[in-house]
Amino acid sequence: MISDYALLTAIILSLVLLQLNQRKGLPALSIINRWLRWFIFAFGGAAIVEDMGWTDRPYPVLVAAFFLVWFLLETVYNWLAIHALSVSPMPLFPRFSANQNGEEWPTVERFIKLREWLRANGFKQVQALKAEVSSSHFLRVCVYQDSDAGVRLQITFLPQGNEVMAACFSLSTNTVSGCRYVTDNLHIPFGGFYPDNWLLSRHPWRRSLAGLVKTHRDRLARGNEQIVPWTSDPLTDLNGQQRELEKINTELGFLFPQAEREEFGKISHEGRYRVWKEYWMLSYFGKSVQY
Repeated sequence: MISDYALLTAIILSLVLLQLNQRKGLPALSIINRWLRWFIFAFGGAAIVEDMGWTDRPYPVLVAAFFLVWFLLETVYNWLAIHALSVSPMPLFPRFSANQNGEEWPTVERFIKLREWLRANGFKQVQALKAEVSSSHFLRVCVYQDSDAGVRLQITFLPQGNEVMAACFSLSTNTVSGCRYVTDNLHIPFGGFYPDNWLLSRHPWRRSLAGLVKTHRDRLARGNEQIVPWTSDPLTDLNGQQRELEKINTELGFLFPQAEREEFGKISHEGRYRVWKEYWMLSYFGKSVQY
């Protein structure tokens, strides 16, 4: 049986990680804390039942039972959340517009340093965009390009709650063969389909932009393809991507057809399973499911 001191230590550690992650916004901290809470529930619940004398089952059996109970409870919660997203008016593929308010960069030290790194490494801002996801929330995006205009960097600022922001990076390069190399560190579940000409590599654990840029350029070097410099307007290109993704995911069954969405919601039953699966993989293993 786990000691009361061990449980208390685990609870305190979980609270410390929660506070730390609210300031840092690191997926690795969230993953560690989720596993920690799961074990606290399993071992703590088993200890309470055994201490109260409610059953004569062995302690390891009680731990396993509470471990499964947590899994079932969180699964039900996640399915309800996915269903709520599916039937909500929130767009899955929002349309972007130019952000002319000058508010695209959060005034946080780590983002100020990120901006300095971009300047020092030859990335220049091309456009600032935003998309309305609800009546009071906007998705903010900054688009940069390197000095050769061969690599386009999309920085998406995601609210994490309690006014904490996280930045996700997506690097894109087009080639003469018609392929688009995409390297990103998105840690939000999608579960849908991408165009066939997208060569996607996802690294949810990697928070360093410098490391992600190196990974992207290494991929381009291994591909040994001729790069096509970016000439399209970021706003036009991004909205075109959104339309293409929505069309593909409707055709392949991730989304219900438009005529059925009022009755069934946006995401199909298979699509909801895929979102749930990717959420679990990202939440507990930091790994994106590649379909």
